[in-house]
Amino acid sequence: MKYLVIVESPTKARTISKFLGKDYNIKFSMGHVMDLPKSNMGIDIEHNFRPLYQVIVDKKKLIAELKTLAKSAERIILATDPDREGEAIASHIADVLGSKSKLQRIAFHEITESAVKEALQNPREIDTNLVNAQTARRVLDRLVGYELSPLLWKKVRRGLSAGRVQSVALRLIIQREREIEKFAKENYFTVQALLSNKQGKAEFELLEINNEKIEAKEKFELYDGEYNVTKTIIDNQKKAEEIVNDLKTKAFTVADVSQKQTKRSPAPPFTTSTLQQDASRRFGFSGKRTMSLAQKLYEEGFITYHRTDSVAISSTAITQFRNYVEREYGSSYLPEKQRIFSAKQKNAQEAHEGIRPTKVNESQLIIERQVGKDYGRLYDLIWRRAVASQMAEAIIESTSVMVNTTRGSENTYKLRASGSVLVFDGFLRLNPQALKDTQLPKFLAKEQLNLQDIRADAHETLPPPRYNEASIIATLEEKGIGRPSTYASIISTLVERSYVERIERKFVPTPIGISVNDFLVANFSTIDDIPFTASMEEELDDVASGKKEWVEMMNDFYTPFEKAIGDAEDSDRVKIATEETDEKCPECGASLVIRHGKFGKFFSCSTFPDCKFTKAYVEETNLLCPKDGGKIIVRKTRKGRKFYGCSNYPKCDFAAWKLEDIKDKSNPKTEKEKPKSETSKLVIN
Repeated sequence: MKYLVIVESPTKARTISKFLGKDYNIKFSMGHVMDLPKSNMGIDIEHNFRPLYQVIVDKKKLIAELKTLAKSAERIILATDPDREGEAIASHIADVLGSKSKLQRIAFHEITESAVKEALQNPREIDTNLVNAQTARRVLDRLVGYELSPLLWKKVRRGLSAGRVQSVALRLIIQREREIEKFAKENYFTVQALLSNKQGKAEFELLEINNEKIEAKEKFELYDGEYNVTKTIIDNQKKAEEIVNDLKTKAFTVADVSQKQTKRSPAPPFTTSTLQQDASRRFGFSGKRTMSLAQKLYEEGFITYHRTDSVAISSTAITQFRNYVEREYGSSYLPEKQRIFSAKQKNAQEAHEGIRPTKVNESQLIIERQVGKDYGRLYDLIWRRAVASQMAEAIIESTSVMVNTTRGSENTYKLRASGSVLVFDGFLRLNPQALKDTQLPKFLAKEQLNLQDIRADAHETLPPPRYNEASIIATLEEKGIGRPSTYASIISTLVERSYVERIERKFVPTPIGISVNDFLVANFSTIDDIPFTASMEEELDDVASGKKEWVEMMNDFYTPFEKAIGDAEDSDRVKIATEETDEKCPECGASLVIRHGKFGKFFSCSTFPDCKFTKAYVEETNLLCPKDGGKIIVRKTRKGRKFYGCSNYPKCDFAAWKLEDIKDKSNPKTEKEKPKSETSKLVIN
């Protein structure tokens, strides 16, 4: 054995071993070999925030084996992942092995034979700037967590914890909930007229009255930016009816018919962020699930490295994709020139390419057979997006028909019908979007149209939507909060701590989360905020590029943070809200309330601690089981994922992931009353 190659995982080791001969011994570290201690902060603040890393206890046997192998190896090759964390793992392995003269670092962004062998021909030193950036993040997060969490124990409730980036994500969700609560809905009406000629009929929407547009826009300033609401000036039923009746007296004449062709370009390959967003929208995958699936696909050699904010594609891959498109669909589906993409995000880095398949001929079916269905689904999403990025634009023909009114009262009206037809599908042939042809009849300028029907539709302005997995990730990325590779852990941490819960795929804050947030905002308003957190990410980027020293960055942060900690010691205690119910305590007769604990909701006596009665909380829905008629209730898997099951379990084993799946089973019996969780109100107790 001449060469010892060390990677992180058994899967990665197995894949690489396919490409290298008997001179290479491939071993894995199972992730980090050193970490900060669990029993204390592990940061020597007085000596330049020196992290007191320790060898992980479970890794001692593995490290002893690596040391033995290292002694007999001519060269030790550190082939950990090509990002800051991978660089830190390589650095720690080098520290525990010693043998610095033998050590080499290689990096590759896809686990293919050509990429691995090219990396072996171009070894480099460990990048200390990347290691320092990872160290700074680790120290920063440890300081915040260890110094804020004890405060939460004192001021809110024992067992709580806080994180630097998670706290801002929590604030986003809670601010949105409060913006929804205070949003005043407004009623408005739109008017549609069904007009026809000899060729057919189409629906026209009222645009103007007496040359004044009826559309009105209102702008709201939210915590995360602007929210625009579109409505009309028709704000009551009486006004709408008057307009409808007046239009019935009118003659309708085509004023203008315009047609134009527009081109739609394909999106670039996925980044870490956009992959998580699309997987959430398409499949309902959590960010954590998406990253787990992508990790396996990368380690098996099916896709390029999945922790990236780059959208570039290598020239070799572009040629591969273009040849495939021409072979499968013809030259008309190829753009004249290769498409070159560049990242829009500031300081985009970490990997040289966007996420793409390593071999264009490997299909979803091949991946499903080798590793499983969900892996195949995610692979297909990545494959289609990447290959389609090198296809021709789609061509859409849009038609707009404007109609004016004459005759009748002095009021004049303008209406419009719009249609669109896909002329050439281009990249949409491979990566379809939610497009639907709307074919209008042929209308001619100045021709008279017949009124077939007319109506006024009632609407109300909608508040800004709650965040879901995709939208919170998009906001975190837009605001520069955290790194794309951390989004999954940020969201899963909030759910696991019961600070938020998922209801119909939307994030809703719990009373615990609200209390934690309110305490942090009251006492750490500058730290627990978007601009500060984003600026810290920029500074970490500067450390990674060698523009700033990480100890200097930590000093700038810690001095005001330490003062804020001291000031918060004198702040008032925050009480956690409870939810009232109509139930009475069987032991003392007082009202029962819903409280939130470490494992979620539970019923408790409102007089606690005088009366300590508790019982399990069962969240009901307004549906009955299609199998035996029992109540459909919310249940949880061992890992905490919510699903819907029958209250008569284990006698009835009916279960579903989504309420829609139950409604689709022709559920004949539905309870009219809402579940208690929807009708309860918050009180401070």
